[in-house]
Amino acid sequence: MEADAQISEIIRSFAIDSSDETRLLLRSLRPQEIANLLASVRTAERQVVWGLLGDEVRNQTLQHLGEDIRVDFLVGMGAAELAAVAEELDTDDFADILQELPQTLTDQVLGSMDAADRARVEEVLAYPDDTAGGLMNTDTITVRPRHAIEIVLRYLRLRKDIPDATDALIVVNSRDEFVGLLQVTKLLTSDPTVTVREIMDTEIEPIQVTAPDTEVARIFAEQDLVSAPVVDTNGKLLGRITIDDVVDVIIEDAGEALLAQAGLDVDEDTFAPIGRSARSRAVWLGINLMTAFLASAVISVFEDTIAKVVALAILMPIVASMGGIAGTQTLTIVVRGMALGHIRKGNLIWLMNRELAVSILNGLLWASLVAIAATVAFQDTMLGLIIAIAMIANMLVAALAGSLLPNILQRLGIDPAIAGGVILTTITDVAGFCLFLGLATWAYA
Repeated sequence: MEADAQISEIIRSFAIDSSDETRLLLRSLRPQEIANLLASVRTAERQVVWGLLGDEVRNQTLQHLGEDIRVDFLVGMGAAELAAVAEELDTDDFADILQELPQTLTDQVLGSMDAADRARVEEVLAYPDDTAGGLMNTDTITVRPRHAIEIVLRYLRLRKDIPDATDALIVVNSRDEFVGLLQVTKLLTSDPTVTVREIMDTEIEPIQVTAPDTEVARIFAEQDLVSAPVVDTNGKLLGRITIDDVVDVIIEDAGEALLAQAGLDVDEDTFAPIGRSARSRAVWLGINLMTAFLASAVISVFEDTIAKVVALAILMPIVASMGGIAGTQTLTIVVRGMALGHIRKGNLIWLMNRELAVSILNGLLWASLVAIAATVAFQDTMLGLIIAIAMIANMLVAALAGSLLPNILQRLGIDPAIAGGVILTTITDVAGFCLFLGLATWAYA
């Protein structure tokens, strides 16, 4: 974006001396664009931009910042300033911000709010942020089945404003239980004398408040929803979820799937300080080191065999690498299928058998080529046969692990997207080295 580039250049070149020009450019940006700008510059430059923003723009920008960046700004705000943020944001977005604060500060912020606003925020905070309850907004417009359309229209005119992304009004009974939806298009085109009951849609199923956010995203995608009501186990209306919140879930899940393979947090700041980045990456580097020690221990068992046939040291990475790639392909397919709800108990075995068959075909193709190359290069037919068998066997192990590992990890409460790659690589490395070096030990004994 041209404005972003101009502001970044001004900050880098002139810093505070160019504040008037920067303010002028900032006024042309929406809060989402300012948030993107803040994520694209270094920490010191962010403080320059933040200091040039008005309070209202700051409050609106906060909801669009990544968690890692947002925390840096939140820690410098007092309870009164944070309470003012609530006036600019939807309830669910403000609840997300409060969840990033220390509990003592959260209590102070809630205590400074009026009773009605506090009750709405506390209702959302009562649910985990990765559930429908954590995503929902309590700001809804409800009508009763007995009301005439003319009365509903008059009520909306008196309100003068309706919540964003309102494509339907929610119909409830006298106990505030969900009954159906009144689409805005029907409301505007129907005879004013008919009742809500006559034109409302009763086929739409509400979303349970405890539903995982991934399930919410799937429902929105399958039914092309703009908004959806959220109810408790008794069918009582609690709020609604809008498409903008679902898009955030989809983007976050996509980022998590990409970054988790490297052991990185989805909210990690691109320009975070060196110390913070080093700490956040150290854990997975340590885990990877332990798995590397395990693979090295397997190799050390066959030290004498490697000393006799030096070609083994040259070829064994091929076996492990091919198994790792084959396993990653299967793992990715299965994790994606689980996320989309395609994989269930009834078809998991069929999918595993399919992946085994694919591995056999690919194994035969590439193992044959590698076997011919090894035989020609080292003038050893036995070596070619050994690596071919080891490659095919390791690719089968990889397909089996890639098919079953996500389900096993999920049952253990571990995210397959985060831990699956590390565990799978360990399995294919250890299996590949054992198969290749074990066969070589037997053949050359």
